[in-house]
Amino acid sequence: MDSQLSDQIEVAVSDHDALEAAADTLQRLLKGAEGILPSSVLDALHGEFLGHPLHPILVHLPLGGWMLAGLLDFMPGGDERTAHAADVVLTLSTLGAVPTIATGWVDWSNTRGQARRTGLIHGAVNEVAFLLNVGSVAARRRGNRRLGKALSGGALGLAVAGGFLGGQLVYGHGLGVGQTLAKPQG
Repeated sequence: MDSQLSDQIEVAVSDHDALEAAADTLQRLLKGAEGILPSSVLDALHGEFLGHPLHPILVHLPLGGWMLAGLLDFMPGGDERTAHAADVVLTLSTLGAVPTIATGWVDWSNTRGQARRTGLIHGAVNEVAFLLNVGSVAARRRGNRRLGKALSGGALGLAVAGGFLGGQLVYGHGLGVGQTLAKPQG
């Protein structure tokens, strides 16, 4: 996909006045929540100790795990061991999404303009994927593999769409490219 088409998709998805208003409200709430965190925690969430944002590193655990669980779920000739492996990988990667989500929202709280609107959709889509995977883990634990596989399959599709928007944030807007809290993004 060329960058011009990617940009057109981004604009179609995120260039809306209602998103700007929602982003204003959410960003104010996040800034208020950040105000009660110790500065050392906030710095860690921003990746200051690394010299670049932590979110792009952490995203590989949930996304990679969700992809692996999907492969294991739909592997031809899979057996009980394969199903168990899919469940374990899905559970661990969904747990790994928690710090990924936290670092993503903390980074997003410093964005502006088109990047802020795109980031809001990126985060929201990935939150829904996370919640679907939480539901999948719960369904699998109750013995409903069919529902669990359907939920995690839908979640994986959303995570891929969210990943596309994440790519736009990095490659289209330069978010997280050698920037930390000390250098506003977006």
